[in-house]
Amino acid sequence: MRIFTKPIVSWAFYDWANSAFATTVMVVFFPVFFKQYWSADVSAQESTFWLGIANGGASLLLAVLAPLLGTLGDRAGSRLRFLFGFTVIGVISTGALSLVGQGEWQLAAVLFALGSIGFWGGIIFYDSLLIDVAPEDRIDTVSGAGYAFGYLGGGVLLAVNVAMTLKPQMFGLSDASAAVKASFVTVAMWWALFSIPIFLFVRERRVATATTSDGASGKAIRESFAELARTFREVRRYKAAFLFLLAYWLYIDGVNTIQKMAVDYGMSIGLETSSLIQAILMVQFIGFPAALLFGWIGQRVSPILGIFVCIIIYTLVTIYATFMQTATEFFVMAAATGCVQGGIQALSRSYYGRLIPPERAGEFYGFYNMMGKFAAVLGPLLMGTTAILTGSSRFAILSIVVLFIAGAALLLFSASKAPSSVATSVRASLVQASKE
Repeated sequence: MRIFTKPIVSWAFYDWANSAFATTVMVVFFPVFFKQYWSADVSAQESTFWLGIANGGASLLLAVLAPLLGTLGDRAGSRLRFLFGFTVIGVISTGALSLVGQGEWQLAAVLFALGSIGFWGGIIFYDSLLIDVAPEDRIDTVSGAGYAFGYLGGGVLLAVNVAMTLKPQMFGLSDASAAVKASFVTVAMWWALFSIPIFLFVRERRVATATTSDGASGKAIRESFAELARTFREVRRYKAAFLFLLAYWLYIDGVNTIQKMAVDYGMSIGLETSSLIQAILMVQFIGFPAALLFGWIGQRVSPILGIFVCIIIYTLVTIYATFMQTATEFFVMAAATGCVQGGIQALSRSYYGRLIPPERAGEFYGFYNMMGKFAAVLGPLLMGTTAILTGSSRFAILSIVVLFIAGAALLLFSASKAPSSVATSVRASLVQASKE
């Protein structure tokens, strides 16, 4: 059996496509350009407030709507159509950022929020298509390949965009500002171009309840609300999936907090912006083979074991960060993070796919993405409270270990409640690995 079929590669290339937005726009250029160019005449406090509104508003909207959108996609049999719609929103909004003039920070914030909605909304349906393209015995490998493609694709374009800003004349651009605007155009084109394969070669699973005609759209929406309500009532039927979502919420909150802490820590020890960008690039290119490796571990050994390994490494990274003082130590921490960041994301996504009913993938991955969007609350709150109580930023960072420990405990409990077919699959992987 070929591992990477045309549908699988086409699905993975969507991660290659939209990761350009995550790296070039969300992480690197937009926050800096928003401060230094679009809102240069606005106080730092006001620009930070509106940037937070743009980020938080988009995240909250998608977190609230994610389960409903997933349910609607399942019942209407149109997850690919929803994916296409969110992709169009993201591509157009990102490209339009290049047209925003200096001082037009309100328009820039709105377009960024729309681009983020396109990015995160598309991921709901992209994730749910995993179980449509991946054979049951290859789901971990395929999930890992998706994240690997994403890290590599996002890293390649980011490297080109950074080169454009460092030497704009080489690319026929007048200055660094023109290069940043051109970068937004390249992200839009990259996102659009490499999204084409998923719409050409991936076919979603059809279910008997699907209603695809335009005249039935109102009925599909009403039924989606009813189905969503039933899911909340019947959640005990999927105890393992529910417990896993709680575990995921805890440990992925720790992961997200560590990612944000790394940048703040880098700035606090005096690293230049160029060094931070180098660290981000390093994470991208380390993440490519690491995601593939953890996908293999999840498939050939156990996804649960792979997630536990990632949690342990993140716990050690958190403890290490409390003693970090030099730039060299920062790059060591970034490298360690790059080794497990894609792995914990890929294996979490694929293991969850083993626990849910395939015909309700969109709905259940909607809940999954909802938990991921809300997983940026406990960590900062825990850090802030610890900092006030102890007066130490190092103890504040150390407090994140609690999230990893609690998440690991719930993950273990979730595994004990997994359906017998999942447990059998994991045991078979362990036996096969021992023979090899």
